[in-house]
Amino acid sequence: MAATFNSLTLPSSKLEFPLPFPSCSAARTQISTVPRFRPPNGFLLCSISSQHSTTPMDGQIHDKTNSTVDPRPQIQTCTWKWRGYSIRYQCAGSSGPALVLVHGFGANSDHWRKNIPVLAKSHRVYAIDLIGYGYSDKPSPGEVGDSFYTFETWGSQLNDFCSSVVKDKAFFICNSIGGLVGLQAAVANPEICRGLFLLNISLRMLHVKKQPWFGRPFIASFQSLLRNTAVGKVFFRSVATPESVRSILCQCYHDTSQVTDELVQIILQPGLEPGAVDVFLEFICYSGGPLPEELLPQVKCPVLIAWGDKDPWESIELGRAYGNFDTVEDFVVLPNVGHCPQDEAPHLVNPLVESFVARHSKSPASASATI
Repeated sequence: MAATFNSLTLPSSKLEFPLPFPSCSAARTQISTVPRFRPPNGFLLCSISSQHSTTPMDGQIHDKTNSTVDPRPQIQTCTWKWRGYSIRYQCAGSSGPALVLVHGFGANSDHWRKNIPVLAKSHRVYAIDLIGYGYSDKPSPGEVGDSFYTFETWGSQLNDFCSSVVKDKAFFICNSIGGLVGLQAAVANPEICRGLFLLNISLRMLHVKKQPWFGRPFIASFQSLLRNTAVGKVFFRSVATPESVRSILCQCYHDTSQVTDELVQIILQPGLEPGAVDVFLEFICYSGGPLPEELLPQVKCPVLIAWGDKDPWESIELGRAYGNFDTVEDFVVLPNVGHCPQDEAPHLVNPLVESFVARHSKSPASASATI
């Protein structure tokens, strides 16, 4: 399908939380320590408020919304058994097209806490923790093999989730490496995905095909060092601290006032779970698998790409090339936004998702059907 616009730049506007902090260190929101969430077998359902946070809190109800002013759909935190592993997901909304939100590297479904309650007003929204991340199980790479933590595995997880839990076709809303997961799922089973909305998709610049030939031996040696010696675990311990997580987030968020204590805990806590270090090292040593430019031509559903123009990790100048694929209907520039637009600028992202879904929900070719 031809793109309506080659590139669209949204007007910059005031963020939802316009605190004029000059630096990340000045942005502080005091919250209590978040206990770790260990879902039991089967399904665990707990209703929690989602205006600002859906971080698991031992199944308690934490209502931060004023239902008389701005009623928000309740969010349920659940577990789903997949191939014998427990997968955590969140869901909200009772009607409308199905959306599945897919997080990026090192993140989890709580990274969509500013999107779920808004989108759930007119959609059935699901946000999943990919296996190995968040509060889903983290099987040891040594037990499941080197080919387990790949986009093929995560793509299969996403399609099986739609078949088993959503029980419907769905739009995939994806950030960073989640975009590769969504693309892989859409290519593997085109009957499930109704459309792809990709936010700052990973360019995969450390992929073996993108490494200079003279650097490949050094990169491979370094990856082997991280994966097979104590160096990797020492490195992980150095980054799995509140200070390091905050520093990393301040690099990829252009508006550092959005890097709150709550966000730091959302990213940090699952990384302290057993097995998290091995998954972390396994992925940063993963230089194979598909590239976005290889998957995009194979996709059968409509694709919209949005990109924060201040992303220091995934260059928008390189990302613009993805807007030239026939399957991509628009490439939308999000001004003054970094790598995680759904969290940094939800006021820009949520309306884009709603309009994209509405546009393609009306198409007979993408009409909903139980799967």
